[in-house]
Amino acid sequence: MINDEPKRILTPYIFDAFFESGLSSEKSPFLKKSSKHFGKNIALKASLLGGVLLAISFTLLMCGFTSLSHLFLVFVYFLTGMNSLIGAIEDLIQLKVNIDVLMILAAFLSILIGSGLEGGLLLVLFSFSGAMEKAVTAKAKSALSGLRELSPTIAYSVQTDESVIERSVRDVEVGEHILVKAGEIVPLDGSVIAGDSSVNLVHLTGENLPAHKKIGDLVPAGARNLDGTLTIKVSHNSTESTLARLIKLITEAQESKPRLQWWIDRLSNAYALSIICTSLAFALLLPFISDQPYLGREGSIYRALAFLITASPCALIIAIPMGYLSAISCCARKGILLKGGIILDALSSCKVIAFDKTGTLTKAELKIIETRFLKQETASLEKLLQIGLSLEQNAVHPIALAICTLAKQKKLSPLPLDGFRIIPGMGVEAEIDGKKAYVGRPEGLQINITPEWLEAQKKGQILAVIAYAQNILLLSFEDTPRDKISDLIQRLKERFHLKTLILTGDHIESAKRIGSLVGINEVYAELTPQEKLTRVTALADTEGLAMVGDGINDAPALARATVGISMGQVGSSSAIDASDIVLLHDNIELLDWLYAKAISTRFIIKQNVIIALSAIIIASTLALFGLVPLWLAVILHEGGTVIVGLNSLRLLKS
Repeated sequence: MINDEPKRILTPYIFDAFFESGLSSEKSPFLKKSSKHFGKNIALKASLLGGVLLAISFTLLMCGFTSLSHLFLVFVYFLTGMNSLIGAIEDLIQLKVNIDVLMILAAFLSILIGSGLEGGLLLVLFSFSGAMEKAVTAKAKSALSGLRELSPTIAYSVQTDESVIERSVRDVEVGEHILVKAGEIVPLDGSVIAGDSSVNLVHLTGENLPAHKKIGDLVPAGARNLDGTLTIKVSHNSTESTLARLIKLITEAQESKPRLQWWIDRLSNAYALSIICTSLAFALLLPFISDQPYLGREGSIYRALAFLITASPCALIIAIPMGYLSAISCCARKGILLKGGIILDALSSCKVIAFDKTGTLTKAELKIIETRFLKQETASLEKLLQIGLSLEQNAVHPIALAICTLAKQKKLSPLPLDGFRIIPGMGVEAEIDGKKAYVGRPEGLQINITPEWLEAQKKGQILAVIAYAQNILLLSFEDTPRDKISDLIQRLKERFHLKTLILTGDHIESAKRIGSLVGINEVYAELTPQEKLTRVTALADTEGLAMVGDGINDAPALARATVGISMGQVGSSSAIDASDIVLLHDNIELLDWLYAKAISTRFIIKQNVIIALSAIIIASTLALFGLVPLWLAVILHEGGTVIVGLNSLRLLKS
C-alpha cells in the first residue's frame, strides 16, 4: 500500500535554481514584496525624478534663486548622469567611443560654458531612453519564468518499501519510480507502470483534449494529471526532460532573435566619434584659420563646446522612442500589448504570417456536429442528452461542456443521481432511476471500433457515447473556427499581400478542415515543437515571419519568429512571455489593424529621424560659426525635439 503522505525533505536547490534562471533580482523569491516593488524599473523612476528636479531648477533660476537652482541641478546630474558617467568611463578605458560617451561629454562640458540646464536636459532625456530600453530587455529576460513555474522542482519518489518521499527532481535518476496524483504536473518523462488516468497535454501540444494514459504509455514532463493516480518509471532526468528541452529551445531562439537595431548602433558609434573629433579639431585649428583666440566668448574652445552640445543627438534620443511609445499606447487602448516599439518595425517587414490551429484560429471549444444511435430501445435523443447533462453538469472537460451546452439549448434539466463515480481515463457513470448511465469514451463500454469511427477520427473528430440502460448514443465533436477569422485572413491577403499558413501539432485532416474554413490553403500539421521551430526559423530568415500561437509548444517558435504574437486569455504563460505581442482579449481580428499601425509607425519614425538630424545640423552649424548666440542655437536644437514629439503624437490616433 503506497503511503499518500510523503515525507518532506529540505529543498535548498531552489536557491541555486533562481540564480541559474538568469532572472533580474526583482524576481527573486527571497525578497520581500516591498523590496521587489521598489526595485522595479528603478532607472525609469530615477529619470522621471530627474526631470521633475530639472523643472524645479529652471523655475528657481527664473525667479532669481540662483544658488538653490544650482543645488537642484546637482541632484539632476547625480540622479541621471552618474550611472552614465561611470559607463562612459568604462567605455573609454576599453577605447570604445559611442553615442553614450558623446552625450556624457556634451552634458558635463556644458557646465564649463555656463549651460548647465541644457546639459541637465540632455541627461534627463538620455537617462529616460536608456531606462525604457532596460525595461524592455528585462521583460525579454523573464520569458522563461512561466515555463519554470510550470516545471515542478520536486517529485514524489516511491521507495522499495512502497513509502513515498519528496525529492528534488535533480536528484531523481533514470529508472526510479515517482508518484503523480490527480491535479499534479508530471515532473519528469517516463512510462506508466501503475494506475490509469487522463492527462491534459494542452501546454505541450496546444490540443485542449485529455489523453488517456494506462500501463505502458509514455507521459511527458509538463502534462497535467487529471483524475487518477499514476506511478511512473522515469525515462529522462531533469536536464533531458520534455520541459527542459522546451526551455533550451526557447533560450536558443531568443538568443538568435533578429536585432533590428544593429544599424542604429553602428551609425551612432560613428556619429559620436566624428562629432568628438570634429569638436577637438575646431578647438585647436580655428585660431590658425581665423584671428579668433582660444579663450573667451568668441574663442575657439567656446565655439567647439557649443558645437559639441548642439550636435548632441537630443532630438534623435526621443525621435525613435517617442514614436514607438505613442504607437504602444494606441495599441494598448485596443487591448494589444507590445513588448517594445522596435517590434512594430519587425512586423511591418514580415511577408508571411503563420497561425497555430487550436485556440488561435479556433475557439478551442468542442461542438457536437452529429448524433447517432448505435443501439436504441425506448429512450429518445432528448432523454439521452438529459442523461448526459445529469452526469456532466459539474465537469470542465471540453466534451462535457459541449454536451451540457446542447442539452441546455433544448431546455433540458438534470436528473437526480445515485452512485456517481469517475472512471479514470474513460468517463463517468451513475444510476438514474435504478438504471446504469454512462458518459465517456466508447472504449469504456467495450464497443468494437467500426471503420466509420476510424474515418471520423482521421478527420480530426472526437467521439463519445451516452449510454443508458440498453440505449447507446454516439456523438461526434469538432472544434469551430473563431468568429470573423476568415474575413481577417482575406484582409491580410488582399490589403497587405501576406502569405498565410497553418503550423500545428494536430491531425492533418483536422488542420486541413480548419484551413479550408478560414481560407488558408498551406497547412503543415503533426509538427513537434522542434519541427515547428525549424520551419519558423527558415521562414524568419528568408521572408520575415509573424507567428500567432497560444500553447507552450508554440513558445520556441514564437521566440524565434521575426515577430511572435500570443493570445492573452487562452494562451499559456510561457507562450505569452516568449512572444513579442500579446492580444490581451484574444482579439485576433485586429491583426490587420496592427499591421497597418506598424507600417505607419515605421513611416513616422523615418520622418522623426530626418527632422532630428536636420535640427542638429542647422543648430550646430550656426553655433560653430557664431551666427547665433548659444541660447538661440539651443532653442533651435530643442525645437527639433518639440517637432519630433508632436509628429510622434500622431500615432496616438486609432
